[in-house]
Amino acid sequence: MSGIVIIGAGHAGVQLAASLRDAGYASDIHLLSGDPDFPYHKPPLSKSFMATEDAALQPLRGEAFFAQNNIGLTLGVDVSSIDRAAKTIECADGRTITYDKLVIATGTSARKITVPGSGLPQVYALRTATDARAMREALPTMKNVVVIGGGFIGLEAAAMLSARGVQVDVIEVAARLLGRATSEIVADAVFHHLTQIGVRLHLNKSVEAILARDGSVSGVQLGDTLLDADHVLVGVGAIPMDGLAREGGLSTNNGIVVDEYLATDDPDIYAIGDCVSFPQVHLQRQTRLESVQNATDQARALAQTLTGIPVPYTALPWFWSDIGTLKLQIAGLSDLPDQLIETHDADGVLKSVYHLKQGKLIACETLNSAGEHMLSRKLIAEGVAPSPTELATGNVKVIKEAYQRLSGV
Repeated sequence: MSGIVIIGAGHAGVQLAASLRDAGYASDIHLLSGDPDFPYHKPPLSKSFMATEDAALQPLRGEAFFAQNNIGLTLGVDVSSIDRAAKTIECADGRTITYDKLVIATGTSARKITVPGSGLPQVYALRTATDARAMREALPTMKNVVVIGGGFIGLEAAAMLSARGVQVDVIEVAARLLGRATSEIVADAVFHHLTQIGVRLHLNKSVEAILARDGSVSGVQLGDTLLDADHVLVGVGAIPMDGLAREGGLSTNNGIVVDEYLATDDPDIYAIGDCVSFPQVHLQRQTRLESVQNATDQARALAQTLTGIPVPYTALPWFWSDIGTLKLQIAGLSDLPDQLIETHDADGVLKSVYHLKQGKLIACETLNSAGEHMLSRKLIAEGVAPSPTELATGNVKVIKEAYQRLSGV
């Protein structure tokens, strides 16, 4: 076969296949996934899917979609190599597939820890449906869970487990939660929320060993502190799955290196999604992002390029995370802001943090304030910056009036 071959059937790969058909691409599309599950939404894995015994995966598209759009979908088969000269890929099951254009959308894998005990059966990662199912099956036996890592996935799972009556301890090697993902102001608010719902947080701490009794997890050693544990969740970040590209002679550097059109060194090979290092126009430097929005927007842009209308990727990044009853939403990317403006609700609870740099609004974090989030995306994307006094109101009506005044809408 020929046409376009897409390696990876996550958010990026499935969106690309759909967008190619929407753009009028009529030749073959073949979508390959090493995951045996039908393509699914990943954000629910750490929350609703794992928390509900009979919850089904949420499909990215219905099964009929692929047949109706003549998209060949192969599940549970890894790609072992790329032959750029022959324009073929070799699959682990022995098949060879020819391509006109190849798109790598392989995503990330969970970063592992190497402390003693990390290989025990009650130690989990949480990146795939298989991971989530394994942890969900063990939920009824969980009483004390230690989460290693204070990032989004770990904190989402910690809040969910706590709501089920599980005692949860979170260990973070840094001085605060959420690393460079949020401002310290928002990290402190998340810390307070988790503490209120009973999660115990241990900052500036490292795991020395996961202890076992009779072959099962019995505790986690932190220096001179021993935490009771019957299960452990490891959420210490993700590694881009760029090995296939690297072995094929393509440039990699914390991901597959692409240009503004998402093209690799090879003019017939492109890459999109969490596995990609691309020139981020808002930061004006090469970066890699892990988000559904980035994956799907890159796919839409690439579909236009592959169908004859070259489109550089310039979409504004935005992110979200549900941590217990907190809906954290982030618009834009904060890069050394020189002013942070906090807003609070009538009860004094943090509602939003606006990030400004030389008077320009570059990012906005909100907690349970969807209206501000949606408006801030418009403001940042269009380069419209209300005054600090207007932003400090945290009032959507006031900020919207400022937007209309400044943009002439």
